Amino acid sequence: MPRVKICGITSVEDGLHAARCGADALGLVFYAKSPRCVTAEQARRIVAALPPLVTTVGLFVNQPAQEITDIARFCGLDVLQLHGDETPEQCQLPPWRVIKALRVRDEQSLADFAAYRVNGMLLDAWQADSYGGTGHSFNWKLAVQAAQQRQIILAGGLTPANVAEAVKTVRPYAVDVSSGVESAPGCKDPDLVAAFIRNAKHFTE
Repeated sequence: MPRVKICGITSVEDGLHAARCGADALGLVFYAKSPRCVTAEQARRIVAALPPLVTTVGLFVNQPAQEITDIARFCGLDVLQLHGDETPEQCQLPPWRVIKALRVRDEQSLADFAAYRVNGMLLDAWQADSYGGTGHSFNWKLAVQAAQQRQIILAGGLTPANVAEAVKTVRPYAVDVSSGVESAPGCKDPDLVAAFIRNAKHFTE
């Protein structure tokens, strides 16, 4: 059974609903160009309201290390997700656990896959000038190859309708969704969130 991360949480209400539905992790976006961006103060309130054992993940894109760690410390984040063009060296941010996202367009996109010594690798769809939350998917065959090398988090165009097939095909450690469970950018649809988590965790062979 894969773990499920609901990314782009912008309110306490959305965070609590996702947690009640069984989300294992919640993503908070600190990338200013994202419609799901939250301030450190907003994120701190969301984190403080969550029940125990829900992992909080901060998403950053090409931001200075000091800024990232200051926000993580202030908000009480558990994990850092680097979703930009960070090098393997820039992904070393102890004591935090780090997820590095790779935007996948073709096999060449995974050329540096093994170079990242991080706690998790997230595979997302490549879109020009866009870092996540696009609603686009990529060739899952590439993800299958990657999943044979190490545990991966699968993202990119996942919805309640296709997540079971994605889990069955790729066998990822976790799945990650943002726009696929929204009624509008940054506004999570309660029914879609519940359906996504249910379908991800209870798919049939």
